[in-house]
Amino acid sequence: MEPLDEGAIRGSFVNCSKGEASRIKLPAGFTDGGVPWADLDFLGWTDPGAPQRALLVVPGADGPTGIVLRRPEVRRISAMRSSMCSVCLTDHAASGVALFVAPLAGPEGRKGNTIGEYMCADLACSLYLRGKRQPKLRLVRRDETLSLEERIDRAMTKLAAFTDRVAASH
Repeated sequence: MEPLDEGAIRGSFVNCSKGEASRIKLPAGFTDGGVPWADLDFLGWTDPGAPQRALLVVPGADGPTGIVLRRPEVRRISAMRSSMCSVCLTDHAASGVALFVAPLAGPEGRKGNTIGEYMCADLACSLYLRGKRQPKLRLVRRDETLSLEERIDRAMTKLAAFTDRVAASH
């Protein structure tokens, strides 16, 4: 992913007001160069000031699209259960995947309409795809024949479809 500045990130959000976008806390390490841009396909983080709010900024042909997500409260889930991220297809213990819910952009979102997606709870799909991060407890081992580029393309296609559905009524 190409590095983004604060203005590009804040201006990319489609499902919140400009005022809300201006109050979003940027990811840890953003100001001191700690974001590993070269290893990212999209930028995803949990707002450190509001742990039930997560944010995604996904690059696209027309520029980045940012969406605000709600994440469920963290609760204990059995480590014996497993779940799979629908974006990067990484298997995790059940607590490693969360249902992120996004209000739709525009009038539909103001009516309270939302959509959701099961994703890595830490939004680090790019790092899991590249093997730079491992799930805490891996219960299922899947070996894929796809190349890294093909797996990244598949994940970004899924993520772009999600952001497109959020932004559709913008």
